[in-house]
Amino acid sequence: MKKFFANFKGDAFGGITAGIVALPLALAFGVSSGLGPSAGLYGAIFISFFAAFFGGTPTQISGPTAPMTAVSMVVIASIIATHDGDVNKALPYILTVFLLAGLVQVGLGVLGFGKYIKYIPYPVVSGFMTAIGVIILVTQILPSIGYYPKEDIEYVNQFKPQAEELILENILREEAGEGILVLEDFKETIKRAGELQPEDIAKESKTLAKTEASGVLGTLKVLPRAIQNINWLELALALATIFIVYGFKRITTKIPSALVALVVVSGVAYGFGLGYRPIEEIPSGLPIPNFEIITGFSFANISPYIFTAITLALLGAIDSLLTSVVADNMTKTKHNPNKELIGQGIGNSIASIFGGIPGAGATIRTVVNINAGGRTKLSGMIAGVMLLFILLALGPVASKIPAAVLAGILITVGIGVMDYKGLKAIPALPKDMKIGPLKVSSEVLIMLVVLVLSSVWDLIYAVGIGLVIASLLFMKKIGDLTAQRSDVKPLKEEAWSDETNFPVALKEEVFIKHIKGPLFFGSTSDFQQLAKQIPNTAKTVVIRLGRMQYMDQSGLYAMEDVLVDLKKQNINVLFVNLLKQPRYMMERIGIIPELIPTEHIFKDFNSCLHWIKTNVKDKY
Repeated sequence: MKKFFANFKGDAFGGITAGIVALPLALAFGVSSGLGPSAGLYGAIFISFFAAFFGGTPTQISGPTAPMTAVSMVVIASIIATHDGDVNKALPYILTVFLLAGLVQVGLGVLGFGKYIKYIPYPVVSGFMTAIGVIILVTQILPSIGYYPKEDIEYVNQFKPQAEELILENILREEAGEGILVLEDFKETIKRAGELQPEDIAKESKTLAKTEASGVLGTLKVLPRAIQNINWLELALALATIFIVYGFKRITTKIPSALVALVVVSGVAYGFGLGYRPIEEIPSGLPIPNFEIITGFSFANISPYIFTAITLALLGAIDSLLTSVVADNMTKTKHNPNKELIGQGIGNSIASIFGGIPGAGATIRTVVNINAGGRTKLSGMIAGVMLLFILLALGPVASKIPAAVLAGILITVGIGVMDYKGLKAIPALPKDMKIGPLKVSSEVLIMLVVLVLSSVWDLIYAVGIGLVIASLLFMKKIGDLTAQRSDVKPLKEEAWSDETNFPVALKEEVFIKHIKGPLFFGSTSDFQQLAKQIPNTAKTVVIRLGRMQYMDQSGLYAMEDVLVDLKKQNINVLFVNLLKQPRYMMERIGIIPELIPTEHIFKDFNSCLHWIKTNVKDKY
């Protein structure tokens, strides 16, 4: 306990400072996610406290981050869309996904997967981070100019026919589920349709309008209309916020410029009674657990979202452990990756129960904590307590913050989160692959694929596709490099030292082949040409395998094909110095003893030569 409070002054100052820095971002990420500012604040409180207490990086400050919020935003929007646009109805399912993601992180830590996160290819991470920046930047354009599609009556009215169709489909689906749908008689359907109120159609139309204008593509579609309906006050507040965020950094970096912008612009807007749009009201009092996600928990409810939860967990793990590396470099310490994953998982799980959005280790907040004196996990816990104090004491005040101010802060976050290092390196990276007539860099290709697919399609699938492409290209590169050093080509080669006394009279009838290196997917095509290269006079083939340490499944079947071809030609095949792993593989599918009898496998070349002299008698 004494050790725990050994750096109390530094940890207290670091935690308080980090908590203050986290406030505007927590509110902004909550609004951006679609669950409101309180969800961001709750996530920051619980993740910061519990990830610090149980985690493996003493100085790390955790909470909602740009990557986690961007993915959460997609998850939230898709689940709300499947629940008729009703946030309250969808909330238990959303929080269940977040809870599951936290539990997956705990599982990853317990199973020791923390050390493997570092193998995620940089181009995938680079493309993803830049895409996150693009998504945040583009999706905040509409709130920054004060345009909200669901409040544009003319735009919403375009969706009324679609809304009526959707409502009718829902009625038919409900009747089918209740067992009262009769195809010959639609009396009940007509009755229910007649009970619809204009308000129901209007509500559904607003939901459809909001969904249509969401995401990068949706924003770009509605942007021309939004520009014609700019709210100049909201735009002025957003621009003032952006100006202060960047301008105040030139004065000093000791005070967070985002916090200064939040306080100054909000204070001016509220103080002068400007008719701005405030953020959603932040509930006062202590956060209340949402036990519905536990009592209503069932595999059937969560099965459609398992892959999403796993992806969210992996993203949080990568985000957190990258920040842990930054903390290590600053403090000259070494974090425990598996313990850190357990801490992050516990923090995200508890945050989800209280309605918070998921998060991860936050680099900027961690750096602020370290620079302010934080050195132990107490600093992260104090940051969480600081945010809880702000919630309880200043919740009503925070509810007066203009929505445009948070949009402005998020725009600066989107600009800052892009991987400019990776983008600048594009011209310098070697063009190591061909696509048709073009030569391109494989790493640039991966980065651009992930960037484009993440921005305009789906973050989760984009990362998966990026990993698959990166893995395939990596295997090809390693295959090419290994094949250069692995000589399995069916060309004439120099005799080894123990072959110099091989009888000249037998050289036409005995063909000796050396395999130097692994027989794997990268070298099988060359090896399969072996049967076609054997002289017509040869009756026996000796394959020397002492330097073939490894054989994969591709190599195994290539070997089988060659041996079958040789057997059809009535050519004897002798193995010399067959090593343990390749022999095990060949025994599993019957190459030994069906194609190669055990008496045709020799420990060394001398014993093989003795067999040849005894059995190959035509010219000896």
